[in-house]
Order: sequence, then C-alpha cells, then structure tokens
Amino acid sequence: MAKLFEPVTLRDVNLRNRLAVPPMCQYQAEDGFVTTYHTVHYGKLALGGFGLVIVEATAVSPEARITHGDVGLWRDEQVEGLAGIAAFMKAQGAVPGIQLAHAGPKASMQRPYHGDGPLNDADIARGDRPWAIVSASAQAVDQGWLVPEALDAAGIEKVKADFAAAARRALKAGFEVVELHCAHGYLLNSFLSPLTNHRTDAYGGSRENRFRLPLEIARELRAIWPVDKPLFVRVSAVDGLKTGVTIEDTVAFAEALKAVGVDVVDVSSGGVGTTYEHPSGYGHQVPYAERVRRDTGLKTMAVGLIVDPFQAEQVVAEGHADLVAIGREALRNPNFALDAEQALGAAPQDAPYESWVPQLGWWLNGRERKLRRLGAWSNGEDVAA
Repeated sequence: MAKLFEPVTLRDVNLRNRLAVPPMCQYQAEDGFVTTYHTVHYGKLALGGFGLVIVEATAVSPEARITHGDVGLWRDEQVEGLAGIAAFMKAQGAVPGIQLAHAGPKASMQRPYHGDGPLNDADIARGDRPWAIVSASAQAVDQGWLVPEALDAAGIEKVKADFAAAARRALKAGFEVVELHCAHGYLLNSFLSPLTNHRTDAYGGSRENRFRLPLEIARELRAIWPVDKPLFVRVSAVDGLKTGVTIEDTVAFAEALKAVGVDVVDVSSGGVGTTYEHPSGYGHQVPYAERVRRDTGLKTMAVGLIVDPFQAEQVVAEGHADLVAIGREALRNPNFALDAEQALGAAPQDAPYESWVPQLGWWLNGRERKLRRLGAWSNGEDVAA
C-alpha cells in the first residue's frame, strides 16, 4: 500500500491519509462571516478525499485581517457558518482544521486580485478602507505601505486574548485541528524575525525573546484545545532574505513548540523581505520539513510546489515529512487525493472509485466497468457509434 494512504493518528484524531489542504485565503468573507462561496469551496475539497482540510487564515480580530475579505472568529455570531463547514467536512470523512491568524504589518491591504499591495483610491471607492495596523516594530513591509504601530504591553495582552477567544470559538464550531499562524511576515512572524523585530524589551533582541510571544500564544492555545485534539503551528523555516530567520532558528523554535505540546509543525518559508534568496523549485520546502522532523522528533507537514502523486508519495515514503499539504494544485484539482489513490495503485482494481462518496462512486465504478469493455476512446472513432 502507498505510504501516502496509510492512516495517521494525531492524539485521538484519525486522518484517513497523509494528504492535507493547507490554509489558502479566498478573500470572499463579508465582515468576517463565511459565505456560500466558502461552503462550496471547502465542501468540494472535503469530497476530494483529503485526510485533513484546513480553513484559510482566520482573523482573531477585525484589525487582524489581511483584507476586508478575510474570514474571522472575533464574534460569537461567526461560529455558526464555520460550524456548518466543519460538520460537512466530517460527514465526508475529512478532518476539519482551521488556522488562526493576525496579519500584523500585512494587514489592511488589497485583495490579491485587486493588486496585492497597499489599499489605494480604487479600493476605497469599492468600500475597502484602510485601518490602523500593528507589528513587532514600527516598520512598513515596503515603501508606500502603511507603517504599523509597535505593540505595547497592553496591545500584546489584547493579541493574546484575541487568539484565546478565537480558539474557544473554533472549538465550539467543531474543528478537530487548530493551527497557529507564525509564518509569511504576519504578526507572529514579525516577532520571530530579526529583520522586523527591533524591540529592546522582553519580546525582542535575543532569539529566546523573539520566540516569547508566539510561544505564549501556543501555550495558551494548548491549554484551551482539548488534550485529545492536535495543535499545529505554521512556520517560515527561513525568511525570504538570508540575513533573516535561518533553519537553525526554526529548529530551536520547533523544540520550544514541542515543549509546550505542539503536535505538528507546518513548514513553509518566506514572507519577510521583498525577494526570496533561497531555492524555489519543485518541493523546495521539503528539506526544511525533513530537518525539523529529524532534529526535533516532531511530526511535520511539507508544502510547496508538490504537484504530483508520486512526488507526494516520495515525501512520506522516504521520511521527509509525516503529512503532505497540497495547496494550489488542490485549487486546480480538488480531487487530487482521490486521483492520487488511483495513480499509486492504492484503490481497488475492480472498484477504483470505492473511496469516492457513494453518491459519485457508484456511478463512476459502473462507467469504469463499461469503459474497460469498450477500450480507450480514439479521436478517429465515430462520435455517434
């Protein structure tokens, strides 16, 4: 059997396979509330056979949003819509997860398809007005971007409280996995990176001080999240610039996360710096996941330009990571996991669609039997034959 389709148990949560959909923002929320778009989007991914589907970066406060279209969990009323999505995922056999996030210095920006930069007059005319933003230090992402206010002691306490409240709401909504976003230049990454953290208090300076706020929040989430459910943390293994966070920093951070009860490190990269000075080919982040896994003993999830079932199988079979996250390829093909099962020979030969939901698999197995009798279609055949 393909290693990719061996089940895995994280605490008391069972994943049917090692394939996951990572958080990918859709920017379709209305005042933080999910819409019918999200129900359909996450529904088709759950139907696609993945073991775990993680809902996009979900803001813990209004000011924590990347854009006006971000999903939120800062109000009790936002629970109901997400609960419906989580329940549907479970009914289809996928474990529902959610990522909790604060955009920090990258908050109050354009939706990507409107430019992916600072808000401008056209955005304001659409109703997307800017708001005040915060970060580890008063440093803008780049020239022309909003300058954030450095969080003071009261601001730090508010952020911690916001994450805790959002985690309680995520639990109430029925999610089995919660992921803390510490990557891609957003708020917690701005504390971790020496390129963006210029503080002189207990939250800046040494590596241990830069770890402090993410670890405090991870510890609080672990206390809130039930002991039988896993906690993930997403990290940027390296910053975009080589002078920033290194893989050695990330291994040390992962060791500290392990000590507070984190179960899986979701290993990405980049986000700080306007360029990316590291290799960026197929599976370029897999070696980072392998390094964290090897040096800490933590389970890891590999992500980044993994586009082929055999490539994904290799990641798990060779011990590079425990889970494989299929991101943009899942947007292109929501049935990637089901297709991979067939490609890797993990599906029954006489009923290759057995793992599909029966409403679909029954039809497709019947068609498959007939296609095998007919043989492959040829472009030269009469379409009406």
